[in-house]
Amino acid sequence: MNLSTVQGPEKLKQVKELLSSLEEDLKSKSLTTAQRVQTLLQLRQHGTVPTNADPIYSEHGIDILSKYGVEGETVDVRRAALRCVANALLLVPQTRGYLMATRRGGRLAEMLKCDSSDDEMVISRILFLLTYGTNQSEYEHILNQHGLGDSVYYQIVRHSKQFPKSGKPALSQMDELALIDTLKLIFNTCKISDFKNGETVTGFEKAFSASIPYIFKMISRMEIPEQPLDGLLSYLINCLTVLDLKNESGHSFDSSPLFPPFDPNCNVDRLVLILDRATATYKAEDLETKAAPLLHALIMMAEMAPEGPRKQMQALLLPEGNDRSEPIGQSDTLPSRLLKLSTSPNKNLKITISELLLLLSDNNAETLTQNIGYGYAAGLLASRGMEIPQTAGEAFATNGPAVNPVTGQRWDAEPQDTGPPMTQEEKEREAERLFVLFERARANGLLNVENPVRVAAQEGRLEELPDSDSD
Repeated sequence: MNLSTVQGPEKLKQVKELLSSLEEDLKSKSLTTAQRVQTLLQLRQHGTVPTNADPIYSEHGIDILSKYGVEGETVDVRRAALRCVANALLLVPQTRGYLMATRRGGRLAEMLKCDSSDDEMVISRILFLLTYGTNQSEYEHILNQHGLGDSVYYQIVRHSKQFPKSGKPALSQMDELALIDTLKLIFNTCKISDFKNGETVTGFEKAFSASIPYIFKMISRMEIPEQPLDGLLSYLINCLTVLDLKNESGHSFDSSPLFPPFDPNCNVDRLVLILDRATATYKAEDLETKAAPLLHALIMMAEMAPEGPRKQMQALLLPEGNDRSEPIGQSDTLPSRLLKLSTSPNKNLKITISELLLLLSDNNAETLTQNIGYGYAAGLLASRGMEIPQTAGEAFATNGPAVNPVTGQRWDAEPQDTGPPMTQEEKEREAERLFVLFERARANGLLNVENPVRVAAQEGRLEELPDSDSD
C-alpha cells in the first residue's frame, strides 16, 4: 500500500498502531530487526506531512523514537529512527524541547564520532536543530560532558583527508552533505553563546579550536566553484567567523593555523583569491550578505598578521602601480572593485570593506588617503567620524605626490588636453559646477574647509564677464 495516499483518520490510526507496536517491542522484543526497520520507515513516511501524524510529534513519540535512535541493536534501526526524529525536529519546533528533555542529546554527540557520512549527516542535523530555541546552559551539558567538540573534530579531520594536495577531492555527494551539516552545527553552537562581544571566548568556541587548521586545509585545497560564495565553500568560510582565530583560549597548536610556517601567505592568498572571484561574479546587493563572512575573516587575519602576510594583504588589496595608470577604482582589478563597492548603497558591505582598507592603512587617515586617493578616503573617513586631511595634498606632503592626490592616478598617466583653450564662458561654467559640487560635499560633511570659489569672490578676485565675451 502506498502510504502517501493514506490520509485523514486512517493515517492517524496507522500512526498510532505503528508507535504502539514499537512501544510494546521495547518491553517484549516482539519484533524482528527487519520489522523494526520497516515500522520506523513507515512512520517516517507518514511523518513527512504532520497532518494526522500527531503521535509522532508528541513528547511520548519523540521519547520512543529517540530511544531506538540511540539504543537500536543495528545501524539500520538507529539510522531509521534518527531520520524520523530529524524530520520531526525540522517540521515541528516544539519537538526539540521534547528531545532535550530525554537527555539523549549527549549520547548523540558521542555517536557523532563515526566513520559513516550517512550517520554523521542525520546526527549533525539533529544536534544542529537542537541549537534553535536552546539556551546556553542546556547545550553546555552536550558540549562539555559528552565531547561534542571532539566528535566534530573527528569529522572535520576525516573529511579533510578527502582533499588531497593535488587532484580532485574525493568527496561524494553524501560526504559533502554530511560535512555541510557538521559545519552548520559548529556555526550555530558557537552562536548559542553570548560571545561575539569581542571581550571573551566561551567554551563553545574553545571546543572547536582544534578544527581550525583542517578547515583552512579544506578551503585551500578545494576547487573554487563558479559561484564562489555558495555551497560547501561558503559554510567553511562562515565557520571562520565564529571560531577563536585569535586563540584567546590558548589552544596548543603545533604551528600557527592562520600563517603556517611552510607558507605563511597561503591562507591569505586563498581567501583573497576567493574574494577576487566573488567580486567579479556577484552583484553588490548579493555581496552585501554573501561576502560578509569572507571580509570578516580577512579583517581578523589582518589584525593578527605578522609582517610578511600583512604586506602580502596590502599588496593584494590596496591599489598598486598598475591600478594607477588611470583614476583608481576604474580598472577591473580586485582593489578597484573594492573601492567601487565601498561607495555602494549597501551599508554592511561598505562598512566591512572600509574597515579592511583602513586596517591595512594602519588606521591612519593620511596613510589611507595615500593608498586610495582623497576622493575615496574623504567619504570613508567621514562615515567613521575620523578627521579628514584638510587638503588632498596634505596627506601626500611627506613624499611629494607622484600621483594625483584626488584621483590616485599617476600624473604622468593622466590624459593631456590637446584641444583648444577654454573660453572665458566655459571657465565660468566650470567654476560654477565646481562651486556647487564643493557646497554639496560640505553639506554632506565630506569636507570641512571653505569653498575656494566663495573665498575668491569675497576677496574680489572674481570678475563678471563683460557682455562682449559672451557673444
